[in-house]
Amino acid sequence: MRELYDHRPSHAARSPFADLALVGGRIWTGDPGLPWCSALAVAGGRLVARGDRADIDHAIGRSTRVIDLGGRFAMPGLYDMHTHPDLALAPRYAEDLDIGIVDPTPEQVRDAVLAYAAKNPGREWIYGQYFVRYTFRQAGLVPGKDWLDSVLPDRPVALLDRMWGTMMVNSEALRRAGITAATPDPTNGYMERDPVSGEPTGLLIDGAYALIHAAMPPTPVPVLQAAYRDGVRYQSARGVVATKYVHVCENRLDALRNLDHAGELTLRVEAAISWQDDIFPVKRRWELIAGERHWYRSARLDANAVKFHFDGTVEPRSSFLMTPWAGNDAWLGKLNLTPEHLADMVWDMDRKGIRVIAHCTGDAASDTFLDAVAAARRRPGGLGVRHQCAHSTILFGSNLARFRDLGVTAEFSPVSWYPSSFVSGARQGYGPERLARAYDIKGVLDAGGVAVIGTDWPVSVLDPWIALETMVTRANPWGEVEGTFGAPIPLEQAIRVMTLNGAWSMDRDHLAGTLEVGKAADVIVLDRDLFAIEPRGNIVATKVDLTFADGQLVHDRLGGHDAVWQGEAPQLW
Repeated sequence: MRELYDHRPSHAARSPFADLALVGGRIWTGDPGLPWCSALAVAGGRLVARGDRADIDHAIGRSTRVIDLGGRFAMPGLYDMHTHPDLALAPRYAEDLDIGIVDPTPEQVRDAVLAYAAKNPGREWIYGQYFVRYTFRQAGLVPGKDWLDSVLPDRPVALLDRMWGTMMVNSEALRRAGITAATPDPTNGYMERDPVSGEPTGLLIDGAYALIHAAMPPTPVPVLQAAYRDGVRYQSARGVVATKYVHVCENRLDALRNLDHAGELTLRVEAAISWQDDIFPVKRRWELIAGERHWYRSARLDANAVKFHFDGTVEPRSSFLMTPWAGNDAWLGKLNLTPEHLADMVWDMDRKGIRVIAHCTGDAASDTFLDAVAAARRRPGGLGVRHQCAHSTILFGSNLARFRDLGVTAEFSPVSWYPSSFVSGARQGYGPERLARAYDIKGVLDAGGVAVIGTDWPVSVLDPWIALETMVTRANPWGEVEGTFGAPIPLEQAIRVMTLNGAWSMDRDHLAGTLEVGKAADVIVLDRDLFAIEPRGNIVATKVDLTFADGQLVHDRLGGHDAVWQGEAPQLW
């Protein structure tokens, strides 16, 4: 078993010297008091000295591990504040259907379903990913049970869309789940229905598709553990030292705990329990929220958060908006539960010290969430928890300053911000006025708020360096589509978003996020100096040579050092 932490008793004798020294580097600390240095000394996972080599020599003893960086650039480790390795990778280990195309056409979806069915005659369910609604519109087809029945009518089929806002099922899947015209919509989603008969069309939106997952066998813990392991390894290899895995259940927490005990949880994880069955059923939700979550607590794992969908997504037009969706003067989107319920829920979590991570893609959804936090701040017993507005896709202008005033984290997903076919296809549903103010990270920062990034994999890819580049350029990193999408921010500010701001959103800014004496030795060493290169096309190509988490070398790309993970980041897509 790999040892991640220092297990010596707190009263045990300790060496007066550093465990680790990094020398000969060009190190950006993130601390305005000393922005640059060339050497760091680490003891017990904390920085104990910094400056030039002469400034740390007193801390170097015979047992100190000294690594010469050879002039390479180093900086604080990155924070990815919203992602789902389990949703992305568990289907691979469960051998579910993976169409494997970014924007598959209906014909490609059909061919993949038929090929999978022929190859797996004993599989009870044909379940997998992804179809894309706008490619059906482009083909003049309507996705749903009628289309899927024409492909495969006699075995249950359930396919997720790429944005995880819709599930398409056939008639047999509806029958297995006991869903009929008489089945009511859940409060956190709905089923698209025939306007005359009320029969479900086979498109289940947001929390409604948990009804299908409830009829399927749950994902086994070993499958989830393998999925998280690959996600952790990839993130560590790309310089991520802390992350938030949102939407977890008891099986997922067991998988993470197993990984932790195996010495392979090489970053800090905040796991957010699903408040409702937004994706899959959570059988022990209330026991976990009542206190069972603490059983999983360790130096690297914390389940003191909940994830909740306040609204939906753009493709099914379930994002909750201030003004109606184009072409329907009565439809504002879907708010999951009442504002009164949401206000009570946020206050109850706040007084328990539990962070609420609220999925808000529409401007009315984030407005409602901020109202709920404001109400919680006025009620007695609250702890002032730093709650998180997830995605923050469309924000109302007058709400930008409220993130600062209420101490709420604005989380964005810049991995999908740049001009691309995905933006022009899926995101255009918001309309030109709303799309022009989408992903307004600059607005939040200019108003004094705290913004962070979340890759939101598998909706976007897991690579944080795409996020860093697109914050700085707002352009397509590979030149596939010209133009920009939104207002860029300076490089140094973007790095703070992905380091110190992430630590703030995890209540660790006093312990991590910058390379200051007394803080965690979360350091990454890169193959390039971010301040000395042209950003476009170069930041995204960054390689992380070394990743240290709490002073432990968890990733070594080039070899030569004892690390938990060796070599290049694994290929996950």
